[in-house]
Amino acid sequence: MGNDPHAGAMSFIFEAGVLKRAARTGWWFAGVKHPESIAEHSFRTALIGMMLAAMEGADPARVSMLCVLHDTQETRITDIPHIAKRYLTAAPNTAVTADQVAACPPAVADVINAAVAEYEAGETLEAVVARDADKLECLVQAVEYRHQGVADVQRWIDSSRAALKTASAHRLADAALTGAPMAWLSPPAPA
Repeated sequence: MGNDPHAGAMSFIFEAGVLKRAARTGWWFAGVKHPESIAEHSFRTALIGMMLAAMEGADPARVSMLCVLHDTQETRITDIPHIAKRYLTAAPNTAVTADQVAACPPAVADVINAAVAEYEAGETLEAVVARDADKLECLVQAVEYRHQGVADVQRWIDSSRAALKTASAHRLADAALTGAPMAWLSPPAPA
């Protein structure tokens, strides 16, 4: 791609497209034959993040951006299941991201690097909310898989729930665990 920063930006865009085909591998352990892709997970994480941000007084746009970028490194290091993390050491996400965007226009690289660093540090309200959105999306996906007949998802529900920090995320988790994923198909009749 040479030194053309637009070509470098397009290279990152093409690379991010791999996330549409890359599976969230941890679900294989639960017996899910065709788990969601990393991009599918990131999309709903961004949606949940926006909603949580509104509930918690954080910046919804910033949270959504952190959520969209939180797993982009997995094009290079894959989605390493938690069991594998006992045996493998991956490069820090901030280092992977820096390599991914090195050929982008400096303004683009700066925005993406800063967002990933903020998410990884987990110190701002936006980062806390984005991390909650990631865990809550995993919990919601587990609930959906359970409703589809996948029996062994409780460990994902329990670990995701235990990681939640914000009150709003806890309330949404309660709603996910007591709700029915397909209830929206039968809305109440208009009054």
